[in-house]
Formats: sequence, C-alpha cells, structure tokens
Amino acid sequence: MAYVSKRRGRRRKSGLSFYSKDEKIGKNIAMEIGSYLFWTFAMMLLAFVLVFCFGIRTNVVGNGMEPTLSNGQSILINRFEYFLSRPNAGDVVVFLPNGNENSHYYVKRIVAVPGDVVQIIDGYVYVNDVRYEEPGNFDRIDNPGIAENAIFLGEDEYFVLGDNRNASEDSRSSNVGVVLRDYIVGKAWFHMQRKDEAMGFIK
Repeated sequence: MAYVSKRRGRRRKSGLSFYSKDEKIGKNIAMEIGSYLFWTFAMMLLAFVLVFCFGIRTNVVGNGMEPTLSNGQSILINRFEYFLSRPNAGDVVVFLPNGNENSHYYVKRIVAVPGDVVQIIDGYVYVNDVRYEEPGNFDRIDNPGIAENAIFLGEDEYFVLGDNRNASEDSRSSNVGVVLRDYIVGKAWFHMQRKDEAMGFIK
C-alpha cells in the first residue's frame, strides 16, 4: 500500500510540473507578442514623426529659384527646425502666400527678418540701409515692386526673394507681400536629382 501511495504522489507532482511548464511557455509567448507589437508601433510612430518633420515632399513651381532649384524639381521640407528656432536670412523656405490653403507651395529665400527695414535701390537689396550680401551671384533686379519704398518688417514678418530675381513672384509682388511666420511650412533642406546635378542639400 505504501508503494502505491508513493507512485500516486509522484504522478501528482509530475502533473503539476507539466502544467507549470505550460504556463511558463504561455507567458513567454505572450511577452514575445507584446514586445513585437510594442516595437512595431514604436517604429511606425518614429517613421511618422520623421516623415512629418523631415520628409514632406513638394515640387518647385516655376523658374523663380533658378539656378538653385528647377521647375518641377522635388524637394523635402524640414518642419522640425522652426519648432526650435526662428527662420534666418539666407534660409530657403516653403510657404503658402497669405496663408492660402488652396495655393501651391512657394519656395523662396529669406533676405530680411522681423525688425529689419528692406528696400530695393538701383537693382540691389538694402537691409537696414546696408547693401545685402547675397549668398550667391544673382542678377541685378529690374523691377523692385512694392520694395521700391522702404518696408518695415514687424514681428513675425519676413521678406523673401527668388534666386532668379527677374523671373520670380515673391515679396516684391503685392499679391504675395511679406510672409508671416505662421504661413511658413518649413525649411527646404534637400533636393532630388535633376539632369545636371545629383540629389543633395539645399544651400
């Protein structure tokens, strides 16, 4: 009788061990699935943030930014940079003229920032009564537009020009005028390949 009782006890113990192993395996599988779902969600969120901040793509419309950017050329917009800092003179920015949501994006270069006084005299840009030092070799301006008279830039107002000075619709045009900070979508930071140039950063 004692022998039979011991065998039954061993069976019970071995049964408990079997259920315990099953439970551990189940927990491990659940943890692996949970970990997989977490990292999948994290990577999707990271991809969304990166695309939202750095990867919004648009096309240049018109020849106003030649030779820096060509008509139809694709560029990427950096939205993140202006969350941390303000736009600076020399930046190539993407904006909606007068905040018009139905308009295509405009791509232009900032030449004057809030607090500046800008005017075009004899074909040259003057900022705060000093001739503006251009970051490249641009044509002398034939038509100063509304910048024939001094323009005082208020808070969050920017004056922009196209690099192709005489073929650009920009802040000289009354229908564009100065650009408010709220209308700036972001900084144009990367351009796609074109016939005569490989893809690269925008200067």
